[in-house]
Parts: sequence; structure tokens; C-alpha cells
Amino acid sequence: MKINLSFNVFSKQIENYLGLFCVYKSMKNYQLYFLFTFLFPICLLAQKIDNMASFRDMNVNRYFRYNYDNDYFVSRDQDYTQGYSFELVSPNLRRNPINKIVFNPKTTENKFGISIEHIGFTPFNIKSPNIQFGDRPFAATIMLKSFAIATDTIRKSRLISSMNIGLIGPGAFGKEMQVAIHEATGNTIPEGWQNQIKNDVVLNYEVSYEKQLISYRNLFSLQANYRLRLGTLFTNAGLGLTTTFGIINAPFSSLKTKKRFSLYGFAQSMVNVIGYDATLQGGMFNKKSPYTISNSEMERLTAQANFGIILQTRTLYFEYSRALITREFEAGKSSKWGGIKLGFRF
Repeated sequence: MKINLSFNVFSKQIENYLGLFCVYKSMKNYQLYFLFTFLFPICLLAQKIDNMASFRDMNVNRYFRYNYDNDYFVSRDQDYTQGYSFELVSPNLRRNPINKIVFNPKTTENKFGISIEHIGFTPFNIKSPNIQFGDRPFAATIMLKSFAIATDTIRKSRLISSMNIGLIGPGAFGKEMQVAIHEATGNTIPEGWQNQIKNDVVLNYEVSYEKQLISYRNLFSLQANYRLRLGTLFTNAGLGLTTTFGIINAPFSSLKTKKRFSLYGFAQSMVNVIGYDATLQGGMFNKKSPYTISNSEMERLTAQANFGIILQTRTLYFEYSRALITREFEAGKSSKWGGIKLGFRF
């Protein structure tokens, strides 16, 4: 039997799984598709920018990494349209005063970091200056994230907590970012950003937990994932599985025992229960946005898919990924995007 490793074929397979998820989601017995999720750990991911998942561990406690997402990688321009982040991890950030808020247990190894993150969203028709009723609103956010990663090498578990402080609305410069990129690439200039979600504060706390279930000779690993987010931007909870396969460094082992070269694929699965999404429903305090998605139109259960390949050397980190998500509101459709990450150890 031939094995086709093409990203496009793999993407089609993932889309088929997501289609099955939508069928299960319409059934009254929710236990069925929770079981479905665990039986197919190759399907789904938790959020737009997720730098702290164990399979993205850079095996050192001092590094810089850049992330860039865009739906251009999958030849479309709607929904989650772009995102970037600049991430710094260093022992010196232990003194960050926000770490007093972030939950940080005493474990074998700890990492401390900060990142600047920007994400943007658009409806399907970006040519029109009019509100696109029945589609999602234009929205952008910019945030400063402070995070701590605590790894227990004995129990093979990992606890990550973070605090996000920022802004959603015109002050996040979503319009300026997208217009500049489209002008540089010769694509359609978006005309509807005047209808975007209005300025409001972003204050979000997140805690996630990973537990290693299976590990085989640094060639394969399987982890369970749990996550909770509370705040003015996103309020949701999720659970799922992560698999890595190839030449890997076990993320739950000590930094002292890890090799400097690895090359592996990954696939992560998660089902999310949605409480609030300000990129669709508008800011929690500012209710003057010209157009938002109502509570009754929100999909309260979503599934997301992420898969890709990672190369790590003594000094460099490189990743290419694809992601898909089921519809997030009643009139919406499933969407997808791609991303790259480039990191440097120092």
C-alpha cells in the first residue's frame, strides 16, 4: 500500500473527519462525538496561535521565536485571515511581576516568557464597504502575553498558564496590517474595516494541562490535553489528544537529556465548548460595534484541526503547519489557514 504524504491529501482527509464531526454534533447523545474525538486524535487543535503546546517545545530555557499565520497559505481570504507573534523565553523573566498572578507550581523545570500577539478576522466579501450580514464581522486584537511553563519530568506532565492584556478594535491596527500585506502582494484591498468590532479591553487568563499517555523510544508520543480560558476576549474550555511521530525529543524529559536535532510530524485534537468570543460577539464592555453575532447564533461546540512538520537543530527551530476549524456561528462555514514558525536558541 502506498502512503501519500502530500499536505493537500492529508488536508482532505482531515476535512472528511471534520465533516463526520458535524454529523455527530447534530446528534443528541454528545458522548458519541467525545468518543469520536479520542478515537481520531489526528483531527483538531485548540486555538489560533498556540506556541506553548508540548510538541512545540524548543528544548532550552532561552529562545526567541516568530510565528506567522495567514489564510493565503490555503488560497483563501476570510475568517481567521492573519496572525503573528513574537515570543521570548528567558530565565530573567522569572522576575516579571505578572508571574505573581500566573499559576506556577513548584516542579522539576520551569520556563518563563512573554509574547506580543496580533490576530485578525474578516468576512468572505472584503471588497464591499457595507456590513456583511450573515457573515462574521471584521475584527482584530493585539495582546501582550506573560506565561509560565511548568514541566514535571517525574509524572510526565506539563502545566502552562498565561495572562493576556491588550485591545480589540481599531486600536489593534488590523486594517493597516491587512491593507499593507495586500498592497505588497497585489491582492484585493479590503474595504469594510470601518465596520469592525469597536475598541475594548482584552484581559484573559488561560491554564492548560498536558499528560503523557504513551512514549516509544523518542519515535512516537501521545498526550492528553485540557484547557480553560476565561476573560473578555475568549471564554471556553477544551479537551483532546496530541500525537508526535518521527525523530522527537520527549517534551516531558529533562532539558539535560535532550538531543539537539529532531525532525517530526504532529497532529493535535481538541473539542471546545464556547462561552464567549469577542471577535464575533463584540467587546464585553463596549456595545457600540456596528455589527456582531448574537448569542443565539453562536455555535457552542467547535472542533479544530492542526497538523504539520517541525525541524529543530542546535540553534534553529522551523515549523510549517495547516489548520482547519468547524463553523463558529450558525451562518458560518468551516475555515482553514496555514502558518510558519522560525525560532533561535541563545
